[in-house]
Parts: sequence; C-alpha cells; structure tokens
Amino acid sequence: MKLTDYHPVVIEGMGGYDPRDPAPVAMQVAERLAQHWARKPASKPLLILTQGDPLEANGISAITPRVAQRLGIPRAMVYLDEHIADYHWPNADRHEMIFALKYSEVMDQLNNNLPGSTSRIEAAVDAQLKLKNDHRTAQGNPPLNDYFRDFALLQEVTKAACSRLCEGITIAHTSKDISVFSVTSFFTVGLELGLVDSGNMVSYTGDTQSRLTTASRYD
Repeated sequence: MKLTDYHPVVIEGMGGYDPRDPAPVAMQVAERLAQHWARKPASKPLLILTQGDPLEANGISAITPRVAQRLGIPRAMVYLDEHIADYHWPNADRHEMIFALKYSEVMDQLNNNLPGSTSRIEAAVDAQLKLKNDHRTAQGNPPLNDYFRDFALLQEVTKAACSRLCEGITIAHTSKDISVFSVTSFFTVGLELGLVDSGNMVSYTGDTQSRLTTASRYD
C-alpha cells in the first residue's frame, strides 16, 4: 500500500459551516504542525491525508490545501466505498491528490496487521453514538444522521491504520473547541482504545488540548 511510504498528516475540523476565514486558520495549523515536527521529526516523507470532503469555500476542505501549500506537502485521500456512500467519491475534492485509497482497503490492511481492531472501533463508535443520541433526545433534539457512523468509522479506522502501518502519524485540529455532536468529536475513540497516541496530536492553540463542547452545530 502506497500509504506506508509516508508519514500521514490528518487534519480534522468543521465542514463548510465553519464561519472563519480559512486562510488564517490554515496558517495557524501549519505553524502548529511545524512546531510539533521541530520537537518530533517525522521519519518518512510527510503526506496530508484527506477524507473525501467536497470542496467548499470554508471549513476543512478549504483549510487543508492551504496547509499543504504552505508546508509544501502533497495530499492523498481515503474515501468511502460506493456501497457505503455512493456520493462520496464523485463529490470529493480530488484536485492534486497524488493517490486515493478506498476505506475497505485501509480497513483490510489494519485488520490483517491487528486482527479484531476494526470491530473494536465499530463497537466504540456505536457506544459513543448511543450516548450522543441519548443526550440529544433528552434535549428534545433529533438523533444524529445515519452518515455520522460511516464518517466516524472512516476517520478512526484511517488514523488507527496509519498509526499501525506507517509507523507514525500526526493529527491536527482546526479549532480548540470541538462540538460533541460532530464527526470530529469521535477522535476520542482511537485514543481510548490505544490505537492512537495522544503524543501525535497537535492542538490548535498549543496551550491546551482540544476540548469537546456541547455546541449545537455539527458536521
């Protein structure tokens, strides 16, 4: 798998509803990444690994290409198989991606290397979804859309596979505060299962780790 030739960089954050100008956000993320690698250099060429977000004026798909350009890092993509989300590949930003991998390929490689790991991730994601939906029900809000599970699994399986197969990963967030009702909030799954090392995570501000909030917006 081509991915193992690189040190993947996964950037997580809000989608197109992010009200901020993506340029200064990208500059901040790039600076925090550079600081992280100054302390903990990557042993392989860097690669920003996106997760098939459609190109929008704001949010993660506007931020990642700016970070890539600022740091001179190529981009690649992991996307959901057609039988899971037939719209994902057609709508994904594929501009200047050096290669793309299907979710099933990454999942199979992780399972081959660490049997049972994806089942553990699925169980943990399902448990978190139940807690989030129970909380939303208590607030009088509808449950999260079904696609949350698919994209949470894509996010956490990708990071676990990179951590295991690439012998290293860097994960950066585009905001200090992360809504508990967002796909990004599932970042705690990999940490709690020991499949992602917190020392490889880069917070947005540097003074504190990303924290979950009960903001009503979600991606």
